[in-house]
Amino acid sequence: MPYFDAASSAPLHPVAREALLAALDEGWADPARLYREGRRARMLLDAAREAAAGAVGCRPDELTFTPSGTHAVHSGIFGVLAARRRAGRRLVHSAVEHSAVLHAAEVHTAAGGTVTEVPVDRRGRVTAGEVAAALGEDAALVCLQSANHEVGTEQPVDEVAAHCRAAGVPLLVDAAQSLPWGPVPGAWSVLTASAHKWGGPPGVGLLVVRKGTRFAPQGPLDERESGRSPGFGNLPAVVAAAASLRALRAAAESGPDEAGRLRGLVDRIRERVPELVPDVEVVGDPERRLPHLVTFSCLYVDGEALLHELDRAGFSVSSGSSCTSSTLTPSHVLRAMGVLSEGNVRVSLPWGTAEADVARFLEVLPEVVRSVRERFGAPAEGPARPAAPQAAPGIVVDALGRRCPVPVIELAKVIDQVPVGGTVTVLSDDAAARQDIPAWCAMREQEYVGEEPAERGAAYVVRRLG
Repeated sequence: MPYFDAASSAPLHPVAREALLAALDEGWADPARLYREGRRARMLLDAAREAAAGAVGCRPDELTFTPSGTHAVHSGIFGVLAARRRAGRRLVHSAVEHSAVLHAAEVHTAAGGTVTEVPVDRRGRVTAGEVAAALGEDAALVCLQSANHEVGTEQPVDEVAAHCRAAGVPLLVDAAQSLPWGPVPGAWSVLTASAHKWGGPPGVGLLVVRKGTRFAPQGPLDERESGRSPGFGNLPAVVAAAASLRALRAAAESGPDEAGRLRGLVDRIRERVPELVPDVEVVGDPERRLPHLVTFSCLYVDGEALLHELDRAGFSVSSGSSCTSSTLTPSHVLRAMGVLSEGNVRVSLPWGTAEADVARFLEVLPEVVRSVRERFGAPAEGPARPAAPQAAPGIVVDALGRRCPVPVIELAKVIDQVPVGGTVTVLSDDAAARQDIPAWCAMREQEYVGEEPAERGAAYVVRRLG
C-alpha cells in the first residue's frame, strides 16, 4: 500500500533501524556515569551529537536532543524570550507557522507578551521586507519555518536572517520539513527539527542555539543536555536519529539524486491532476518548494470522504480540509493563503517512492473524486446555463447547519439562475464558507461581493459575472 504522508511521519530509515537495535544493546546505561557501561553510552551520545551537528551545520556543543520537535520549538521560543525580556516582549511569526509555534504564541500573549503575525501571499510565502518591517525596537524573537508543512513552500530564510541580524533580533527557524533535504542557509540563531520527519524514530527533536544567542532555559533544570532538556534521554532513539540523518546526507552527496527524482514525480502530479480532475486548485509555490510534497484542493468534495476513498484504494494521504478536523475549521495555512480548503489532499512522497505508485495514484484519483462529488450532489460538469428570461435578480440559499462542501455546492447549483449582475446570498454558519466561497468565486470567475451579518452565521454575497 503506497504511503504518501512522509510530511507527517516518514517510514523508519533502514539505517535508523540498524542503529536503534545496536544501541539498545550498547547504549542502555546512564551516559553521565563514569563506569564502563556509562562511558560507552557517553561515547554513543557524543558521536550522535557530532553526526547531527555535521548535518545541521553547527557546532556539537550548540545542539541539544529533546523529546520531540514540538518540545524543541517550545523550549527554543521561551528560552530566547526569557533571555531577551529587557529588549522587548514581542514575538514575530509568519501566518503559516506550525501549530507548535502558534500555541507558544498564545501562551506568550496570555502572559502579557505581544505577537505580530506576518501575512503570506497566495503561494504561502512571506516577503523578507514585510518581516523586516515587523521587527521594530521591541521585537524579541522572529520565528520562521524553512518550508511549510502543508503546502511545501520554502521561505526566504537567508534574506530574513540578514534583516534580523542587522536589527539585532534572533531568528528561530523551524526546519522540521526541510532538514532531511539539506542544511538551512542563512545566519539564523536557533533551529529546531524532528527526527521522525526524516526517517528517524519518533520521540527525538533537535534544538540548536548558536553561540552568542542569549538563551535562558525555562522550567526545572538538571545537568543533562546543557540544562536545555532535562531528564534521562532515549539514547538508542537519539543514536538512530543521528545515524539516519547522516545516512541521508551521505546518500545525497554521493549517490543518485533522490530529491531530483521525487521532484520529477511531484511535477507530474502537479501537472496531471488539473488535467484529469476538473475544478482543482494546486496550491503552494510551484518552484520554491520541497521536492517531495504537493497539495491540491477539489471543489465540491468532502475532505474526509475523499481521504477514506483514497485509503480504500490503497493510498495513504493527508489533508488540511476543515472536513477532516474535529473543530470543523479550515487549516490556518490554507486560510492565510486565501485558497480553497475543501477537498484538500496533501501528497508527500517518502524516499524510494516507486514511479508506478504515482502513476496508479493518477489513475485512481479521477474516479474517486467523481464518486465523492456524485454522493454529495455536486453540479454536473459543463458550461453554465443562461438564466431564464424571468430569472430573479437575487436568490438566497439557506445552508445553515450544513457543512462543507454543501454551502459551495448549493451556490454552484443556483448561480446560473440569476441574470448577469444578479446576486446569490449564501447563509452559512460553517467557518469554512468564509474561505471557500471567495475561493470558488476566484476559480469560477464570479465576483465575491463580501460578507454581511445575519441572524445566524453570516451571509456571503456573490454576483454573477457570466
